[in-house]
Amino acid sequence: MKPSTSRGAEPVADDEGAATKSPSGSQTLFRGLDVLDVVADAGAIGLPALAARLGLTRSTTHRLATALVERRLLTQTPREGYSLGPKLLELGYLASQQMDLPRIARPHLEKLWEELEDTVHLGVLDDDRALYLDKLTGRRRINISSRVGDRQPIRSTGLGKALVLDDDEARWRALYRKEGPAAAGAPNEEQWIAWMHDYSQRGVAFDLEENEDRIRCVAAPVRGAGGHVVAAISVSGAAQYMDDERMTVLVDDIRSAADAISRDLGWNGKRGSGAKT
Repeated sequence: MKPSTSRGAEPVADDEGAATKSPSGSQTLFRGLDVLDVVADAGAIGLPALAARLGLTRSTTHRLATALVERRLLTQTPREGYSLGPKLLELGYLASQQMDLPRIARPHLEKLWEELEDTVHLGVLDDDRALYLDKLTGRRRINISSRVGDRQPIRSTGLGKALVLDDDEARWRALYRKEGPAAAGAPNEEQWIAWMHDYSQRGVAFDLEENEDRIRCVAAPVRGAGGHVVAAISVSGAAQYMDDERMTVLVDDIRSAADAISRDLGWNGKRGSGAKT
C-alpha cells in the first residue's frame, strides 16, 4: 500500500524537473516516517523501488533517505539498498524499558511507601528534566505538588540529581547553568557541584528544600541491564519529618529499593562505563 503524500503545499520544480510540493516541516517529518514504514515493510530496498513505493521522485527520496542514514535510522548497503538502522534498535529498547518500568517498579515503590509513609516518586530523564512516571502520595497529610507527567528541574530536585549521578562535571555545570541564576538561599554553582561529587560517590542525592519550600527528599538511581542510570526513585516529606538524621537513615532503604528495581531490569551490580547519552 503506497503511503499518502498529499499534505498540501504549493507545487515547485525539484532538481529532476518534476512538479513536487514544497514540504513544510511537518510534511517532511511525515515523509520521513513514510520512508521508515516502507523500508520496514519491504526489508532491504533500492532507491528506485523506494521512490516508486512512496510516489516521490528519486531526488526527493534520496534526500529523505540520506538524512535518515545520517541519523542512523536507516543503513545503506551497496547493491542491496536501504534497511532499518541501529538507532531504531536503541529507541525500541528504551521505549520497551520505559513502558515496562512503572509496572516493574511498582511493587518496590509500594513496599517503600508502606514502610515509610512518605511520598514516593519514580522518574526518568526527559530533555534535561526529571519526568515523573509514578507517585504514591504519603500518609502524613502533607501536600507535595508533584504530579505524574510533571517535568521538574534537575538542579533543584533529588530525583533529578539522582538521574545524572553518572555524568561528569562539565555536564553538571551545563545543567546547573541551564536553569539560570540561583534563587536567594539556593546553592551557587560551586556548592552544587561539590554536592554532586559527594552524591555521586554515595550513590544517593538529596533535595534540601531547594525545589519546594519545607519539602525534603532522598533519591537514588535505578540502573538498566547495561549498568547505566535509566530512572530514579525518591522519598519526599515535610522538613519536620525529614531532618538530617532521618535523611541519613533513609539512604540505605532507598538505595536498596532502587537496586531491587535495577536487578529486576537485568542489572548485574556494576556501573556502566561512562554516562549514557
